Amino acid sequence: MAGKEPLLGTLKACVLGLQSVGTDPIQDDSPHITPLCDTIEMILRKGLKSGVLGLKRRDYWHWIEELPQHDTCGRLPHISVMIEKTLACPKTLTAQGRGRYFLRMALSRKALAATLQHLQHTHRLLEWYDPFFSVLGNEEHMEPFLSLLMVISQSTFNLDLQNSSFLDESWLLPVCATYQTVPCRELGMVLRYLEGRVFVIQVLPDSQTEVDEVVLAGDIIDEINGVSLRNAYNGQAGTVLSKLKGEPLIFQIIRWRWKDGEVFRPLIPYLKGVKERVPDFQLQQNPRSLENSQERPQQDGRLLYSALYLGQTDVGLFGGKEILDVGITKVRKQNRLPKAVLLDIKETEVAVNDKESSEVLFHYSYPEISSIGRRLDNRKVFALCAM
Repeated sequence: MAGKEPLLGTLKACVLGLQSVGTDPIQDDSPHITPLCDTIEMILRKGLKSGVLGLKRRDYWHWIEELPQHDTCGRLPHISVMIEKTLACPKTLTAQGRGRYFLRMALSRKALAATLQHLQHTHRLLEWYDPFFSVLGNEEHMEPFLSLLMVISQSTFNLDLQNSSFLDESWLLPVCATYQTVPCRELGMVLRYLEGRVFVIQVLPDSQTEVDEVVLAGDIIDEINGVSLRNAYNGQAGTVLSKLKGEPLIFQIIRWRWKDGEVFRPLIPYLKGVKERVPDFQLQQNPRSLENSQERPQQDGRLLYSALYLGQTDVGLFGGKEILDVGITKVRKQNRLPKAVLLDIKETEVAVNDKESSEVLFHYSYPEISSIGRRLDNRKVFALCAM
């Protein structure tokens, strides 16, 4: 009837796909997750009537949001918490985005079937669905739909709910990366704001960002130290950075390149808009310099930085940035044999490990570091002053 059977058949095929992976958790890179979510969404939208006089276009999120208001017996505490978390998410701005965020959370928490069961007993909201055209408004089709959702709840979903900045536009999720860097005067990222998103349009030569080899021109800054930049106003990234002056920085980056190597499709209209405003803008394919064309070493998900340890020296009690040049000069006069090391920039400290033995040579917490920087005449020489 009116296309309901094909949708339920498609959902059944999605369930069989989930069962084919056995007991392994379903993650975002699973080929089954996007078709599953898309099919459930189509069923939730099928036969959903408009609001009073047809003036308001309803989406399934609208009845989900109203469920607690019709719960007179206090039966929905877990669903109410999920609704509150969805409303608190700063990265979804539309009913579509919030509905999708809720669905992904409900899959992760095995709460989707329970949500639909509560709708089934909330007649005032169930009346939003046309009994002829919908699955949810027709008892004959609602029961098999609930049965399929119960089967789905037997699978374990391990979905990244933080990756939600494009749910307003698409079920496709971008590739994300974390960029951690030390406090510095200038990062060397040229930014452009477009429709509430913060694009990196250039990575300046010899800057800290270029040295770190994480961010590429075309990427989006999604968060800085937990502060979301979704729907950012012009200059917001600079405002956030000025408040974090002297603190270690953790950026959440949305890659312009998707996992198939091509441009992330929902980004295409944005990138066209950036190109119109900045004609010289080009997507950056790779960092300008790759370390011997080898993959960067990692530790617990953090990128490590290959370096040569030249030594250390006493510079007295004054630890301002002016003393760095003096310290570098004194160390270079020692003529010590350089040691290959890995620089590990953690959330609370900086550690230097022997590259060959992995022995920790020394480490300093950020409160112990009074200054950090590089030589102006040779930016490859890097130093820090610590107690």
